[in-house]
Amino acid sequence: PAGLWTVFTLGGVGSKPTPQLEQCSPLANQSLLLLLVLANLTDAPDTPNPYRQAIITAISSSNPHAFQINFNSLYTALCEQQKSDQATLLLYMLLHQNCNVRTYVLARTDIENLV
Repeated sequence: PAGLWTVFTLGGVGSKPTPQLEQCSPLANQSLLLLLVLANLTDAPDTPNPYRQAIITAISSSNPHAFQINFNSLYTALCEQQKSDQATLLLYMLLHQNCNVRTYVLARTDIENLV
């Protein structure tokens, strides 16, 4: 799967997955890849992608059925894994599609850890 991911990123010339992430928690790495694939599936003509909608509405106070995420834990994990393509893609997707995550990240005083 890691080789397949590399082929999809920049035609095979993308960065290799971070060995620390794969060795420490291969289940987390595979779960993140699965989440990214599911969230980026094309919407059906009459139904939006439910995985993308879950990411967009996560942590929404207006939606009582939205799942809750500890922003501090998420931010820390993303800072630690920014050398991996999949973590960077998740961060990009969260920043562009979830206003709650974007507001939290912009309010941080240590944003240089992420950058």
